Amino acid sequence: MRTTLDIPESLIIEAMKVTNAKTKSEAIKEALKAQIARVKRQRLLSFKGKNDLDIDIDSTRKRK
Repeated sequence: MRTTLDIPESLIIEAMKVTNAKTKSEAIKEALKAQIARVKRQRLLSFKGKNDLDIDIDSTRKRK
């Protein structure tokens, strides 16, 4: 999909350097993937400590 964006050239060049991308499109794709993964991790971490999992491993595995 083609989209016109106004992104400072310096950001594109820096993104290409740090991601070793050969094209601008590749650099932008990598940046978007990294951002999406970061947000998903943050959302997952926001649940830390909020769920009370009262699980007895021994009974779950049918141990005595």
